[in-house]
Amino acid sequence: MSETAAQASGVRAQSADANRWKALVFIALAQLMVVLDATVVNIALPSAQRDLGISDGNRQWVVTAYALAFGGLLLFGGRIADKWGRKRAFVAGLAGFALASVLGGAATSGPMMFGARALQGVFGALLAPAALSLLAVTFTDAKERAKAFGIYGAIAGGGGAVGLLLGGFLTEYLDWRWTFFVNIPFAVVAAVGAVSVVREPEGGRNRAPLDIPGVLLSTLGLVALVYGFTRAESDGWGDAVTVAMFVASVVLLTAFAVVEAKVKAPLLPLRVVTDRNRAGVYLSLGLAIIGMFGLFLFLTYYLQVVQGYSPVATGFAFLPMVAGMITGSTQIGARLMTRVAPRLLMGPGFLVAAIGMLLLTRIEIGSSYPALLLPAMVLLGLGMGTAFMPAVSLATQGVQPRDAGVASAMVNTSQQVGGAIGTALLNTIASSATASYITGHIAAAGTGTGRQLVQLQGLVHGYTQAIWLAVGILVVAGVIALTFVTAGRPGSIRVTGSDRTPGADDEVAVPVVLH
Repeated sequence: MSETAAQASGVRAQSADANRWKALVFIALAQLMVVLDATVVNIALPSAQRDLGISDGNRQWVVTAYALAFGGLLLFGGRIADKWGRKRAFVAGLAGFALASVLGGAATSGPMMFGARALQGVFGALLAPAALSLLAVTFTDAKERAKAFGIYGAIAGGGGAVGLLLGGFLTEYLDWRWTFFVNIPFAVVAAVGAVSVVREPEGGRNRAPLDIPGVLLSTLGLVALVYGFTRAESDGWGDAVTVAMFVASVVLLTAFAVVEAKVKAPLLPLRVVTDRNRAGVYLSLGLAIIGMFGLFLFLTYYLQVVQGYSPVATGFAFLPMVAGMITGSTQIGARLMTRVAPRLLMGPGFLVAAIGMLLLTRIEIGSSYPALLLPAMVLLGLGMGTAFMPAVSLATQGVQPRDAGVASAMVNTSQQVGGAIGTALLNTIASSATASYITGHIAAAGTGTGRQLVQLQGLVHGYTQAIWLAVGILVVAGVIALTFVTAGRPGSIRVTGSDRTPGADDEVAVPVVLH
């Protein structure tokens, strides 16, 4: 047998490791923990604010501290996973996230809570890209990869809605502190399982020196960008600090791109983001997340403030969307991914989600859940689930193993930045439209019930105006997916190199995309 054939045989044997599906369980569990945390804490925020004496002006830091650390350090975390070893980074991320959750649950003051949330973000930025890159290098067979990423996509897409339900239960029937403590069993089980069954392919580490200037520029640039959008939500787009953050982010990220083009061992090799297909995935996925984050925010307030749902009932109301995401990801996306080009799943998926979003522009104060909200949520779930799975798979497919962590980090970065933009942009539009509506109608409303009715109508009017923009954003995401992403259906061709440490131009034992 030739050396190349022997290597290919070894790779197939490795990819056929009997523990790979067990490994998926623990990787998925860790991802679920991270996704749940993004929404489960939001439900508990009012109770935590009251108990810890956090002012209205400072309560945003419970969310902002996490977002800044997570968004700013994702690229660094992805490269650490490539350099240090993905399994090791995965377990370390789980341990650190659990420790930070203990501190958050035991918080006795606002600053302690903010610090715990920032620490969660730090370890989340290590854990998230390590989990996705482990998945990418563990499942290289096209059909098995489709199934594995279908499960991952369902969790990543639906976990946020599940977090609303879990947060409602824990806050209403136990205590807000359990929204932090609940992470501990997730982390312990995932870490013990990872140590036992996760196997990382040999020869996939990036042993080049760490790009310190790249780390500093990317981290500061992303922190400035995320904080700019976060501050815009609370202080307005014209606020001096908001504008300064945006200017700083442009300068820092431009300098980062220049440095990465020149240094010998870049933090983010430009080959990762200049590939047309990956660029199309990052852009379309980021845009879709902008629309979806606004939806979670508005529907949560609509159901609780306008319709009078309890936190638990609100969580249950989102379950059809979760079911749609699971169905779209595992039954549509995973089954068709090896048969059709990714753009034929991503594009139509985003457009179906846009139709679901379009239905929500018709909401009124007394809108029927079964007649309007239910079909809208199902369409949103089906569309996003169908699109998300091939998008995440394609974003890490064909990439050199030594770049798998940073390519995975870019997926998370597009989601994190998209979430920050969506929350700030859509909330600003909704607030402005609401204020304008109330100003124009409050004079004729009289007093008492009439004023309350106008205020509720103003809220709904603001939500619908923002949702119209979300419809347009999802349509643009679908068009980008259909035009930018040119990859054909995944094939099983493998390009193998020698068993030495990969060089700058090697592609080692990874699937390639057929054009």
